[in-house]
Amino acid sequence: MKTLEDLFKYQIKNLFSAETQLLIALQEMAKTINDKKLTKIIENHFDESKKQKSRLEVICREINISPSGKKCLAINGIIKEAEKFIKQAATNEVLDAGLIAIAQSIIHYEISRYGTAVRYAKELGLKEISEKLQETLDEEYNLNITLNKIAENKINRKALDTKK
Repeated sequence: MKTLEDLFKYQIKNLFSAETQLLIALQEMAKTINDKKLTKIIENHFDESKKQKSRLEVICREINISPSGKKCLAINGIIKEAEKFIKQAATNEVLDAGLIAIAQSIIHYEISRYGTAVRYAKELGLKEISEKLQETLDEEYNLNITLNKIAENKINRKALDTKK
């Protein structure tokens, strides 16, 4: 990578890989969640992630790159951590609380990467692309807020009560 444009293209391919991996992981995660409201949040984000991946496909066409050929190692690692955690959770309440934490790890990664991609797109004068990326970034911020609320208002309290 020699230029900011090269780095930007690398970021986009990495994000595409992350979204692809997450579509599979979100389906599996939704199957293990016990709280109905949390399940609905994850299912809604699955639909949102499909749109995010489609946006990235459009961006790839616009910047003339193939989205394939890159594996997001960070997301892969978080998914493996989630798989281990699911096997170790002793109660449904702790499982749900832990899955929120894992989901937020993924979201924080995506916020970091999408935020960087937005900045690079702006620096490269790619206004329409930066707007598409910003739309996804906003969705990730909103999901993080939603998960914080359900964790604080319900899920974490249930997990705390299991020790009594």
